[in-house]
Amino acid sequence: MLFRKLAALAAVLILSFPALTQAQVTPPQLAAKSWLLIEMGSGQTLAAEKPNQRLEPASLTKLMTAYLSFSALRQKTLNLQQKLPVSEKAWRMGGSKMFVKVGDTVAVDDLIKGMIVQSGNDACIVLAEGIAGSEQAFVDQMNREARRLGMTATSFRNATGMPDPAHYTTAHDLARLAGALIREFPEEYRRYYSMKEFSYGGITQPNRNRLLWADPSVDGVKTGHTDAAGYCLISSAIRNQRRLLSVVLGTASDAERASESQKLLNWGFFAYDAVTLYKKGQAVSTQRVWKGDQNQVAAGFAKDFIVAVPKGLAGKLQAQLVNPSRLMAPVQEGQAVTTLKLSLDGKPYGEYLVPALENVPLAGIFGRAFDTVRLWFN
Repeated sequence: MLFRKLAALAAVLILSFPALTQAQVTPPQLAAKSWLLIEMGSGQTLAAEKPNQRLEPASLTKLMTAYLSFSALRQKTLNLQQKLPVSEKAWRMGGSKMFVKVGDTVAVDDLIKGMIVQSGNDACIVLAEGIAGSEQAFVDQMNREARRLGMTATSFRNATGMPDPAHYTTAHDLARLAGALIREFPEEYRRYYSMKEFSYGGITQPNRNRLLWADPSVDGVKTGHTDAAGYCLISSAIRNQRRLLSVVLGTASDAERASESQKLLNWGFFAYDAVTLYKKGQAVSTQRVWKGDQNQVAAGFAKDFIVAVPKGLAGKLQAQLVNPSRLMAPVQEGQAVTTLKLSLDGKPYGEYLVPALENVPLAGIFGRAFDTVRLWFN
């Protein structure tokens, strides 16, 4: 539970402070309704077109269904070998299917593969009912989790992405969700989202994400399609230890969602250099702590802090730390304790909260009293 809280806090610390100026490079134009490209190391938005436009997510909804399934596995309320019963509702689901049979029991591991690789609506219902008792109760969980992740423009009405006027999201919110899934569940992400095909009940279906075949650097994540949503694809790729996340919504065809996503990823890797400002666990600064059982705390990042800089301009990047006037104990690991301000060629480029790398509990009564007296004279 602590890991999830810290991971969620880290996401907020980064994604709430995207780069302020990206005018040095011109992003590509895509044949899509909305799109967004994120530098995962820093949370920077490298390119965007109508990222806050409310759109139908189609099967991209299944990212939240997967997120809650992985959460249940981590909390041990579900396990991969556990078999869940197939209800008539799940069996009757239309759209893409895993082809489970009513009355059967199916292993959670197979259901997750069916949901992610085959985009099975039936698999989603079985998982939702197994986790929450009913799809509606599961949808309530989806919306609570969306609010916790900061998906302020999202409303879920089902676990599958089937059309509903009140079922909507945005490219920005989907990037938050996909980013959280990749960061918080790296093992599950690697295990399931790069699978190119899955067989169940004698039926083999390919992953609909064409980029898994076209680009070896792509390792996920999810496709979606309905008549209203068009063809959608969230994709992520790693090149030279640098991860980009692309959200492309509302293209005209399956082929086009792949080609436009590929265009966006290629542009991001080509137009920007990755600059590692701080290594994982490196102390960015040391802050004075008052009334704590130690008088200093190290601040830094839980993973390598990588910033995307327009190609050739890395030498013009400058960093400045802005410290609080007084930091009082207790301090919790992951708590923001200072601010990192970046400028590029003299212009604001980004602002990031830097978390504490350790806990600092309250001092004893005499230590607190001593610091109280010292503060009177400061």
